Amino acid sequence: MEPRINFLEKGQNAIKSLYGIGGYLAKSSLEKPLRELVAFRVSQLNGCGFCLDMHSKDLLALGENPQRLYTISAWRETPFFSERERAALAWTDAVNSFNVPDETYEEVRKQFSEEELIDLTLQISATNLWNHINIALQPVVGTYQVGVFK
Repeated sequence: MEPRINFLEKGQNAIKSLYGIGGYLAKSSLEKPLRELVAFRVSQLNGCGFCLDMHSKDLLALGENPQRLYTISAWRETPFFSERERAALAWTDAVNSFNVPDETYEEVRKQFSEEELIDLTLQISATNLWNHINIALQPVVGTYQVGVFK
C-alpha cells in the first residue's frame, strides 16, 4: 500500500508546529509510559493503524507488558492498570467521546494536579490530531521504527 501523501517528506512546515506540542509534553510531569499508554488508547478508539503500530512499539521498547496492550480495550475489567492509569484511561475515553461527566472529572482529579490534567487533555487532543492526519493520508502501517520521531 502506498501512502496518499508522504506527510513526513512533504509536510515539513506543518510537522514543525506539531512537534512543538510533543516537545512540550515530553517536558511535562506526565510519565512517558503514561503518555504513550494514553496515545495508544486514543489511537485504538479512533482506529488509527499507523499510530497503534507506533505506540505499541514505543511502549514495548519502554518495557510495557504486552498483556496490558492486549487487554486495554477492556481496561475496566482487568487488574493490570494502576489507579492513576485507570483515571487517565477514563479521562481519555470521556474526552475522546466528547462526553466528560462530572464524576469522571472528580475521579481524575484525585490522581492528577490541575497542570497534569491540562497536559493529559493536551496529550489526548494531540494524539487525535495525529490520528486524523494518518487516517486521511494513510502512511504504510508496520513501517514505524522505534526512535524515529525523537
